[in-house]
Amino acid sequence: MSTAAPRIHGLDTLRALAVTLVVLHHYVLFVSDAPTFGWAGEIGWAGVDLFFALSGYLIGNQIFAAMASPQGFSLRHFYARRLLRTLPNFWAVLALYFLWPAFRGDAPLLPLWRYLSFTQNIGLEPGTAFSHAWSLCIEEQFYVLLPALALLGAMLRPFLRQPMRWAWIALGAAFALGMAVRWQVWLDGMRGPGWLHHYYKYIYYASLCRIDELLAGVAVALLKNRHRAAWILVMRHGNYLLGGGMLASAMAGWLFLRDHYGLAVTVFGYPLLALGCALLILAALAPGSILHRVRVPGAASLALWSYAVYLVHKQVCVMVAARLGHAGFGPEDGITIALSLAASLLAGWLLYRLVETPFMRLRTRWVPSSAPAASGSP
Repeated sequence: MSTAAPRIHGLDTLRALAVTLVVLHHYVLFVSDAPTFGWAGEIGWAGVDLFFALSGYLIGNQIFAAMASPQGFSLRHFYARRLLRTLPNFWAVLALYFLWPAFRGDAPLLPLWRYLSFTQNIGLEPGTAFSHAWSLCIEEQFYVLLPALALLGAMLRPFLRQPMRWAWIALGAAFALGMAVRWQVWLDGMRGPGWLHHYYKYIYYASLCRIDELLAGVAVALLKNRHRAAWILVMRHGNYLLGGGMLASAMAGWLFLRDHYGLAVTVFGYPLLALGCALLILAALAPGSILHRVRVPGAASLALWSYAVYLVHKQVCVMVAARLGHAGFGPEDGITIALSLAASLLAGWLLYRLVETPFMRLRTRWVPSSAPAASGSP
């Protein structure tokens, strides 16, 4: 049974940043309908993309490191650990939506099997209950596919002259496929009536259209585990990586703020955002970077609770703001904002303590890891 690896402050900071951005964005989108947090609230949806990149790296790193270890990679253990990590929290919150009508409000529920099978994001209608679980569906699909593809690559390796070159070609082809699909889907529906509905249903929520950041995270893991000399060289330039990641992310954010639904931004904006996320992850791992060395107060705790907070925050904010609205406080009043965000954090912490923590202890006891887990693993 492996012991937990020391936490990496930079990864904790990125995960805390990701959940903060998402919570602010959803408050603006579902509660205030106003520029409550300025550009941070408007671009906060990109926190999901940062989550994707972190998952791509952390899961990819676990798989590639295990495959290179003496004990090898256990697909059974991998899936058992993933399910114990993700399902209990998800099922608990899903039960709230189905059993507590006040929690879901007026939003219609999809058939239960769509949530349980993690196919909810496929053709997802905007405005349905628990809609923000679309990102979890994509991550669960990724958890199923990546280890299978990695094992397939290992099986083919003896027959390939330069297997790593083919691995990078496959990653590049996947990026190109996502861009091509977004291009075609945009042309198919973005010129007609209901174009915004079409964008979210077939581009923003769609698996093939949102793989860029997951692939970027996998690329970081592949570099770390299969190109050791290059990795050591890259790790010497942590602050340059940080600067590059901030610049690429800022450029992507500016483009999306300027023309979120345009064709060029739809096709090329997500790869640029993926590049920014990948560089930030590299900076978080580089020992000499500020992001790696500085321990942001509260970031480690928020990183631990981030999955639980993500699942519950939207409806908690909606419910708290509605209660305060009856008392005469508007959604942009400081007390409404403060209590809504505090309640979201508290609800996430309770879910983490009462549901996630016991199952994580069971996971540690029952299902050994094939390789040491990186800090902040999802």
